Amino acid sequence: MSSTEDLDYPQILFQYNHGFLVSKVMFTACELGVFDLLLESEGPLSSDAIAERLGTSASGMERLLDACVGLKLLGVEMKSEGAFYRNTEFSNLYLTKSGPKSQYHHLMYYSKTVYFCWHYLTDAVRDGKNQYERAFGISSEDLFGALYRSEKEMIKFMYFLNSFWSICGRDVIAAFDLSPFTVIYDVGGCAGGLAQECISLYPNSTVTIYDLPKVVQVAKERFVPPEEHRITFHEGDFFKDPIPEADLYILARILHDWADDKCMQLLAKIHKACKAGGGVLLVETLLNEDKTGPLDAQLFSLMMLVHTEGKERTPTEYSKLLTAAGFREIQVKKTGKFYDAILGKK
Repeated sequence: MSSTEDLDYPQILFQYNHGFLVSKVMFTACELGVFDLLLESEGPLSSDAIAERLGTSASGMERLLDACVGLKLLGVEMKSEGAFYRNTEFSNLYLTKSGPKSQYHHLMYYSKTVYFCWHYLTDAVRDGKNQYERAFGISSEDLFGALYRSEKEMIKFMYFLNSFWSICGRDVIAAFDLSPFTVIYDVGGCAGGLAQECISLYPNSTVTIYDLPKVVQVAKERFVPPEEHRITFHEGDFFKDPIPEADLYILARILHDWADDKCMQLLAKIHKACKAGGGVLLVETLLNEDKTGPLDAQLFSLMMLVHTEGKERTPTEYSKLLTAAGFREIQVKKTGKFYDAILGKK
């Protein structure tokens, strides 16, 4: 075991402090369109050419591009005329708007919304509640009224959530064999990214996205093609309105938004509506039982403090909620990725 003398504390602190700077470099390059421009170009471009096309200063762009090279987000070729920059495979895949696994909208939501709220993390820890009022001057008494404080902000969130499912959705949908469940409700299914992963893996199933009317309207217009008849919609507030009968209910990134009493209210309501032999699938980032990790879950739990009324939980904590609501045969699957899955049956 290493002693404290073996640890280079200044270097560790330096790396932690640089985490913010690294994120901002990536956010800025995405926002300015660096990766999209290089994807569309016929070959590598000089920093002057990139600056001219994107309308930035030459000196600022050169420094940004060099930082992206250092982060391995860009490659560089040295020619007699100077440095010429190109995307890496990673950037083409994840950082361009049109990439097959694009995280552009995810990164922009972090840059414009999440990071702004995290400025008030100290206040959130002191107060024990989210910081929408300080960050945006809006009451969070209605949590999703604050989250969807404008149509533009709601659409940004929907793109943000969909980008997650493009890289994490298949893992959680495949964690258990869901083929026996043919009538599925994706409760709070938002833009439908997880529903599309579900019908892709289980073609004999139909998925109904249950969400607020304004969310459903945008999902129909922007995200789910009208010819996809295996995905349907149900407008409603799942706390206030009836939940129809189904074989399986998916709650993906839902319970972590709410305190235990609200979670119990929703789970009990779902249990009552669920067909005999049916079930509920929870998709969440699970803490270890002793809460010593993983780091992603610990950080995400802090995010829930800053943004919501909820928290991340351990498998046992979720199992207790499910059992109290009447579910049985509870199974937990760690995917090894960002999200895990818990299945409970009626």
